[in-house]
Amino acid sequence: MKVGRAASGLLVVALAAAASPAVAAPPDTHGWLGEELPLPLAVRTPQDLAVKAAAEKQYLIFNLLAGGKLAWDAGDFATAATKWEALLRVHQLDPEIERTIRPLARDARGRAGGQPAAVPSTDTAATPPTGTSVAPSAPTSPASPPTPIVGVSGTVSGGGAQGPGGAVVWLKRSGGETPRPTPAHGKVVTQRNKAFVPRVLVVPVGSKVSFRNEDAIFHNIFSLSKPNEFDTGLYKQGATYTETFKHPGVVQLLCNIHASMLGFVYVVDSPYYAQADEAGSFNIKGVPPGDYQIEVWHENASQPTVQRLTVGAGGVRGVSLKIGGDKRPPQFLPDKSGKPRQSHLGY
Repeated sequence: MKVGRAASGLLVVALAAAASPAVAAPPDTHGWLGEELPLPLAVRTPQDLAVKAAAEKQYLIFNLLAGGKLAWDAGDFATAATKWEALLRVHQLDPEIERTIRPLARDARGRAGGQPAAVPSTDTAATPPTGTSVAPSAPTSPASPPTPIVGVSGTVSGGGAQGPGGAVVWLKRSGGETPRPTPAHGKVVTQRNKAFVPRVLVVPVGSKVSFRNEDAIFHNIFSLSKPNEFDTGLYKQGATYTETFKHPGVVQLLCNIHASMLGFVYVVDSPYYAQADEAGSFNIKGVPPGDYQIEVWHENASQPTVQRLTVGAGGVRGVSLKIGGDKRPPQFLPDKSGKPRQSHLGY
């Protein structure tokens, strides 16, 4: 028994949506029988046995398809990769499903920080169902075990009179390519009491940030930080302007009306990042073991702190990072043309 082409097409369309991660679904509300439960089909004849084998094969395909997508949506890329790699080993898999899943499995494994598994094409994949025969093929290597995901935590010190709060900490792979980060959603910088809240926001590359005015006055937020420069124009209380940050680095936030307003968006090109709290504590989750370069940025440090870090199977705790506090406040905050504000402008 084969899944109809229409049903197969619907599954493929649903799984293709994994290219743009969605909000994870709540657990245990999916409604199917479960990944481990055999189908309650009676077997009284050889035909019954063939039907049961074919049905359970299609049930396996569905569970690997859906289970991989749910893991992707939850940000568990290692599990998504493992399920989709297992799916690609199913004998005589529908070519349409293979074309959709193969690049997604490769992307999921890359996001998890591992190397894509060597998955054979469907015509040389796993053992066929009972009752069929095919020519023997060369044995394939078992799938690699899922890459463990651990944490890196520690404390940042320094930062001058302001202290280490707000420091941005991130990891980049040493001697290898850092996985592409997933853009963050729902990030907001509020203008409240003529100040940016939060004063410092960290986001991965490709994220959209909303600038929301909660003051009963107009604001005009802008940045001269190339190549992430932008200009909201004037907007009133209750209005929101959204900007997409496509390049890594620091983005200085200013207001063309209020010369006292200063804030920052720091854009990281890594999925492994965190921001220190007021005491300087930070915790980076979801880090695969390996060798990294750990970097720290703080608005009061003239240079970022950079040091090497090896992450083992149990993660790393107690990392101690020190940042400078030597950067002097700017003598003036510029207007949109980069020139000093006139003393009578701004309030």
